[in-house]
Amino acid sequence: MEPFCKIRDVYRAIAEFETRFEKRYGLCLNEGSLLCALHNASCLSSGDIAKQLGLTQSNASKVIRSVEKKGLVQRILGNEDKRQMYFSLTDEGERCLEKLQCCDIEIPGALKRLI
Repeated sequence: MEPFCKIRDVYRAIAEFETRFEKRYGLCLNEGSLLCALHNASCLSSGDIAKQLGLTQSNASKVIRSVEKKGLVQRILGNEDKRQMYFSLTDEGERCLEKLQCCDIEIPGALKRLI
């Protein structure tokens, strides 16, 4: 039972951190993770985003739409196949990510022990 209780504590700590994160930056953790993924790769397809974030294609599409509405991500048509869609950070997305790199949100103790 002890491993389950520890996992529960970590889950609660992540939920607590995400609440603080959303309040401070107006982004959920998946949205912030998407910005990091695009920064590291510069341009990704929605399938690549889903894989990198560990999301279903449907959930990845929701996250992409959300950050796109916030002006943090832009769509780019594929060069060879115009049906293929790629995503990259906008200038606003880069500025937002810079703020996240200097994250000033307190990390709950259960998470601090893991990172």
